[in-house]
Amino acid sequence: MDTTVDLDTFSSLVERPDESARRAADERWKALDRPHGGLGRLEELGSWLASVQGHSPVRPLAAPKVLLFAGDHGVAALGVSELAADGGTAARVRAVLDGTAPVAVLARRFGARIRVVDVAVDADPSDFPDEVVRHRVRRGSGRIDVEDALSPEETARAFRAGMAVADEEADAGTDLVVLGDLGVGSTTVAAVLVGALCGTDAAAVTGRGSGIDDRLWMVKCATVRDSLRRARPVLGDQLALLAATGGADFAAITGFLLQAAVRRLPVVLDGVVSAACALVAQRIAFRAPEWWRAGQASGEPAQAKAYDRLTLLPLQDQMITMGEGVGALMSLPLLQAAADTLAEPTSLAPALPEEPREQPKLPSAADLLGRI
Repeated sequence: MDTTVDLDTFSSLVERPDESARRAADERWKALDRPHGGLGRLEELGSWLASVQGHSPVRPLAAPKVLLFAGDHGVAALGVSELAADGGTAARVRAVLDGTAPVAVLARRFGARIRVVDVAVDADPSDFPDEVVRHRVRRGSGRIDVEDALSPEETARAFRAGMAVADEEADAGTDLVVLGDLGVGSTTVAAVLVGALCGTDAAAVTGRGSGIDDRLWMVKCATVRDSLRRARPVLGDQLALLAATGGADFAAITGFLLQAAVRRLPVVLDGVVSAACALVAQRIAFRAPEWWRAGQASGEPAQAKAYDRLTLLPLQDQMITMGEGVGALMSLPLLQAAADTLAEPTSLAPALPEEPREQPKLPSAADLLGRI
């Protein structure tokens, strides 16, 4: 597939998090006056934060951001969701923007800013602020059981848009991204991508999504089955896979995840959509998952299969299935607690001395694309 994105570049640019910082954090945990392992997963999370920050003691999380990629999907017209196929995604975007959506309420409670990126909502772009729609690729995506979601050019544009968003957040000083999605029919698309990449049949990856009944589940399962037939011939080309059976939001999230890893920006994944994109991104850069954590288990079988392949263990299981980043956002207090506990100097050994290090210039999306 001829595109303007060289995916091979990511494999060499994505480095592992700082292992020396992780070891220093582990030593600080040992200096705490408490039973060995007494803080449970907070210890692992604190050491992970030290490694992705490249710094010990850990810096408290001062600028977390909830980032939601929004897009519509042609398969929603088949009735695979309880949510309205016509205007449902646009309504959810408006609820986030006006502050009434659960994710907006919780973001205020936890001190996180929130951003929506519309890459393929089926609505007039004038319906949303300019900063929301400036990365839009198209209105909606194709019905993946019978046609491609995107053209090759649109796929590349969406992928580059996600990369650009990662650069914008890194340059703005965001220190942790809680990644979510907004889109009717998106769990069907995610099931196809995970099923194709894991080599499973439709029934093994098709979940209840928005809470569908048995009849709609069978419709959804048949849609996934037909889409898998279209996905399998292009499994060797990740952009071709996203074009055939993904969508603009999926391509953008994949590009975002990879460029965030390049820019050393840690990400908390939410539901099956971000899990599916993470699985695609892992095929491109095998070290990238070390920059991510799984915020929650949503109960979707495709998410469980993706996390198993990614060797990511969900931080929580609150049975949150609505998407929108809500489940991942519920894990933010855990990460904040891990950072604060490890950063707090009382009862801890002194911070390990650090040699001054010149920070390398990390390549932006423009730098990467300029090489091609």
